[in-house]
Amino acid sequence: MGIGRRKFLIRCTECGVGITLASIISPSGFSSLSISSVRAAQLPRAKGLSSVEARHYKKLENKEIECGICPRKCKVSPLERGYCGTRENRDGVYHTLVYSRPCALNIDPIEKKPLFHFLPGTTAFSLATAGCNVNCKFCQNWDISQVRPEQVDNYLLKPSEIADLAYQYSTPTIAYTYSEPVIFYEYMYDCAVEGHKRGIRSVMISGGYIQSDPLKELLKVLDAVKIDLKAFTESFYRDYVHGELKPVLDAIKIIRKEGKWLELVYLVIPTLNDKIEDIKRMSAWILTELGPDVPIQFTRFHPMYLLKNLPPTPVSTLEKIHSTAKSMGLHYVYIGNVPGNKAENTYCPNCGKILIQRTGYSIGKINIIDSKCKFCGQEIPGIWR
Repeated sequence: MGIGRRKFLIRCTECGVGITLASIISPSGFSSLSISSVRAAQLPRAKGLSSVEARHYKKLENKEIECGICPRKCKVSPLERGYCGTRENRDGVYHTLVYSRPCALNIDPIEKKPLFHFLPGTTAFSLATAGCNVNCKFCQNWDISQVRPEQVDNYLLKPSEIADLAYQYSTPTIAYTYSEPVIFYEYMYDCAVEGHKRGIRSVMISGGYIQSDPLKELLKVLDAVKIDLKAFTESFYRDYVHGELKPVLDAIKIIRKEGKWLELVYLVIPTLNDKIEDIKRMSAWILTELGPDVPIQFTRFHPMYLLKNLPPTPVSTLEKIHSTAKSMGLHYVYIGNVPGNKAENTYCPNCGKILIQRTGYSIGKINIIDSKCKFCGQEIPGIWR
């Protein structure tokens, strides 16, 4: 049953999501370089859902299909949808319902994604459609991720039009974010292709719950990926994400192996995924499987969605976890959602001097020249130009 436009917008206001005809504001509620209200009002509104054939699925007997995008491998009968609610079996042909149907658009600082070693100080044209292939109990943007696409107001923007808007607003990057980009795979892929035609890069901000073949195909058109590694135990993924850890770890290894720029974020939730032993195991896995130079950010949890009974993460917990990961040999460890904390900065792993100074989304001096530390010449991995 639909929640209705009025109730939906009220909920958006309560949780910080702003999607209106007059303005386009990102789901986290932080106002940055929002598209002008005049231009937003001119954007076309979608009057229905899309009917574009999906990629990566198998046709089965009796017109059933098996989805091949995410590890759920949903088996879907005619007139039914997969778990994500954005793909429908129509007479034995699988369709994506959200192609060219974004429900959230904004121009954000790239640090908000967050990506810390990717074009610091620049902006990203950010977009999302409704839907998700997991159901995190701590979801920040549940009003768009945990609803069906017909329950939100959608814009009608083809991939070429997204690329044109990104070019018009001088954003060097398109970011697929806010909900789970895996569920609008086809749209993301084609937007990335169109963006590259205009010299605009693409980054996916994802939970990494995707099968290997579609991921490898997608990586050919992406420039960077940020993965939310939600915990390092299968029990957490089962109980609080409604997913699995192993496919996410496999996806992370593929991204690294394929040579795409990769960053990780770990939301630290008190009593649920903040055990130091788990952080040590995860740090050891990162060191072994990915190497010491993959940035990881430990971010502060705030009560949200179905986890309103827990307090915000103590800063002392974040600092202890930060120290633990550093002691395990990881070079670029950050603390997020604590503006002003010194662990927001990037430090040279060789000489220890500040390379990028940050306060929230604001960038101070950048002491990286030709991908090297200005002070000692140490190579600093990332995409800087």
